[in-house]
Amino acid sequence: MTVPHILIVDDDPQIRTVLRMALDKAGMTSDAAGDGDEGLTKARSGRYDLIVLDIGLPQMDGLALCRTLRRTDQTPVLFLTARDDEIDRVLGFELGGDDYVSKPFSPRELTARIAAILKRSGGRPAQTPPGHSRGVLTLDPGRHTCAVAGQVVALTAREMGILGHLMARPDQVLPRPALTDAVYGAHVHVSDRTLDSHLRNLRAKLAEAGCADAIETVHGVGIRMGPCQGR
Repeated sequence: MTVPHILIVDDDPQIRTVLRMALDKAGMTSDAAGDGDEGLTKARSGRYDLIVLDIGLPQMDGLALCRTLRRTDQTPVLFLTARDDEIDRVLGFELGGDDYVSKPFSPRELTARIAAILKRSGGRPAQTPPGHSRGVLTLDPGRHTCAVAGQVVALTAREMGILGHLMARPDQVLPRPALTDAVYGAHVHVSDRTLDSHLRNLRAKLAEAGCADAIETVHGVGIRMGPCQGR
């Protein structure tokens, strides 16, 4: 079994030390960076299974780092924020973040969140999840690949989870609470704004690839797959 390798990007040395100790106790290895520039350099090495990323970094803040990284890399990102500001969290999700934890935080909770993201994005289940296709859209959760008419679309773990759940039930309208529980977990509090951010980001990626009709909102009921007819 491969040991998860985590990158911690935070300018507070005490937080870096606490996180590295917690990850070591949870059976994971880690590296650390103290500012955005160093974090981006290490993140681009491709050696990490997940990045713990502080939003308020010197040199390059966490949101800018994530935006730059997402141009070429889909490594899962968990944001740390000292600001209890929903705008920061929503923007982080729109840039491709997979989860967030507000400071001060419990190291135990943070490692549990990391383990949950890794299970969704890189775990190896006993049975590979089946692939799905609808119109010009194809999805292979086992390989973490998505394509529109053969054109690859890079998705985050959250976006893959949302799309996979919808495509597995293409003719059903899924109530928003049911979709939220299926993707984020029944015991994780997720606001409507968070789900909206992921859906908006997912729709934008699919539309850019030529499939603007992939996801439909049935007002007052929920979300369902569209016809995926493409351009």
